[in-house]
Amino acid sequence: MTLPQKTALIAGASGLVGSYCLRLLLQSNRYDKVIAIGRKALPMQHPKLRQLIIDFNKLDTYKHSLIADDIYCCLGTTIKEAGSKENFYQVDHTYVVNFAAITSANFASQFLVVSSLGANANSPIFYSRVKGQMENTVQPMPFLGVHIFQPSLLLGPRQQKRFGENIGAVLMKTVGFLLVGPLKKYKAIAAEDVAKAMLYAATQDGAGIKMHDTETIRKEASLLNL
Repeated sequence: MTLPQKTALIAGASGLVGSYCLRLLLQSNRYDKVIAIGRKALPMQHPKLRQLIIDFNKLDTYKHSLIADDIYCCLGTTIKEAGSKENFYQVDHTYVVNFAAITSANFASQFLVVSSLGANANSPIFYSRVKGQMENTVQPMPFLGVHIFQPSLLLGPRQQKRFGENIGAVLMKTVGFLLVGPLKKYKAIAAEDVAKAMLYAATQDGAGIKMHDTETIRKEASLLNL
């Protein structure tokens, strides 16, 4: 029996996790259509792929085009890249929350979003606090399933080098073996594994809210079968 194919919608496909995620979505038999939204066109073509160039500050004007079964949100930046805390908040909170609100109103089934290890709305660390506030806002939205991925340090080739992450990656290669037991969640993880875990979670079609820490992500990535 052939299952009806679905539509995937992804934001942030030009980023580290998002670029891996887009490639996996295009490979997956689950989807016959993949919509990628962004500020610029991606340098790729595929029979399944439809690109939509948008202004995230006016996301509501595109709401009739943001219709899909599974929503993948890989939006994210750093304060350095954004230029200010205000701009960082806009990308990592406002854009994400607006994207979730519009797609839930369009009756999307699942929302899968990349957050971060340590996300906590009450954290004294601005980055973690913003991520936590975003999580708290999207969780009660009326999707069938909400999946929040909280990876530790991401490994993979970035278009823009991040000095702190480069140092962290070197340290992880040196001392990562010491992170065992409850410390495993702090081990660095390949960005590609996060993308694999997102697709795996979507294929389970589960209901409710699920948090995916680094170790869960690693296990789910190994279970993905394209």
